[in-house]
Parts: sequence; structure tokens; C-alpha cells
Amino acid sequence: MKKILSGKVRDIYEINDRELVIVTTDRISAFDVILNSIIENKGIALNLLSLYWFNYTNSIIPNHIISTELSDMPAFFRENPEQYNKRTTLVKKLKMLPYEFIVRGYMFGSMWDEYKTKGSFCGQKIEMKYELAQKLKHPVVTPSLKNEIGHDEYISLQKLREEMGSTQADEICRICLNLYEECYKEALNKGIIIADTKFEFGYDENNRLTLGDEIFTPDSSRFWSLDDWKIGKSPKSYDKQFVRDWLIKKGLNGVTPAPELPENIRKKTSTLYRDCYCKITGKEVF
Repeated sequence: MKKILSGKVRDIYEINDRELVIVTTDRISAFDVILNSIIENKGIALNLLSLYWFNYTNSIIPNHIISTELSDMPAFFRENPEQYNKRTTLVKKLKMLPYEFIVRGYMFGSMWDEYKTKGSFCGQKIEMKYELAQKLKHPVVTPSLKNEIGHDEYISLQKLREEMGSTQADEICRICLNLYEECYKEALNKGIIIADTKFEFGYDENNRLTLGDEIFTPDSSRFWSLDDWKIGKSPKSYDKQFVRDWLIKKGLNGVTPAPELPENIRKKTSTLYRDCYCKITGKEVF
């Protein structure tokens, strides 16, 4: 067993040529910078919420989960349950596609920024008139190319089709929209709007398309309070937007060395992650 990656949030260990162990830590990043703070129990909330959605969507597409029990993992994890329990998952090693597939249901974020100046996004002309945080007429898939160095690069659907083939690209986009629409309805029933989200896919040992990474967590999605949502303003968020807003206000967005978050921001963020999990699943996480 060896650690092959220590990412912005997750540590990944290679168990053998077929399996990985993913540990979701309490680290937090914003504007591509890992901050010099941890958010207590954030990793537990992220991992358990992702597992909830993987289970909810396994009839739509298979996912990479093998086991969530430490007893199925190497001794290193079993012998340290206080460190790894609830935040550690045994998964299939996939041949990952070099793309992220972002589904957007509302006019917000980078889409809003480009729409205001160009009236389009990712090569797609936006004909309707929209305000900030307004629901789109139809959800759209906006893919991005995962670069090894620097920022990911938004690409058009046409470029995606050219690079991976129309049949494969269109099938993945169909799956993405199906995943979004089904889970959007489920979250809305719990009082949460999923404004946008992202998916990553790979192929397993049988060359079967498989959902990997994480799904519908506050780190991979934009969650809003339904009660607080109003067209034209930035709604109450259950994701990292709270931290992003603080960094922007202080002029610390993207700054290195990484700033440290004050205690009240750390506690507030931890509460947001916990509340998001509890609201969606109806369970207490910690």
C-alpha cells in the first residue's frame, strides 16, 4: 500500500492494481489554494453525503464504491479507527476520463460572469434574458478539460464530441442530466436547491462506464437554501461560498502562502457542512 496522491481534500492510497482507498480529510481549499485551516468533521460530512448519493443513483449508473467498512481495508486503517472511521472508502481503480462534466441549473458563478459580458457560455449562445440566481429554462452540461498544470479549461460540447466521439460524449451528457434532475428533485423536497454540480467518470476493468470521485457534496456542488432563494441575489449557501465570500471581502482570494481562517469562520463552515448532510439525509452525522 502506498499513498499516491495528497490532493486539496482527499488522500488516495493504492492497495493493489484494482483498488484504492480514499480518505476525505478536513482540509479546505478555495480559489485553487489549500487554506491553512481545517474544518472540523468536514471530511466526514463530505464522505457520508457522497455515499448517500452514490447509493441513491446506483440504478442510473454504476459507481466506484466497493466498501465503507474499515474491516475490509488494510490494517493501517483498521488500527486507527478514530482517524479513519466515516471518512474512508475502498473503491475501484478506474481509468479516469480527463474531463469534468458540470451541470448547471441556475445562472450563477462563472456562467453569470461570462453571460453578462458575452451573452454566452462555453461556446453556447444564451438566448433568454436572465438575472443572477435565476433558474435556467433547461439544465445544461458545460464540460471542462482537466489540466495537469494550472486551471481546468472550459470547452464546448462540440469540442468534447470531437475529442471523445459524439456517441460517447452524448451518452455521458445524458447520464449527467439524468443524475442532476433526479437528485435535484430529491434535494428540493428537503429544502435545498442544487444550483450546479460536477461529475467525473472512468472505465472499470470490464470497460464499463463508472461514476467516480464524489457526487452532490458541498465541495462539488452549489447548494442553496430553498427558503432563502430569490432571483437577483446570492442565496444562503451550504457550500464553500461562505469561505469564498470571506476571502474576497478580505482581499485574500488566491493568495499564497495560504491564509488562516478565523475561528468563527471555521465553526460556521463546519456547521454548514453538517447541516447540509443532516437536511438531505435526515440523519445526524456528528
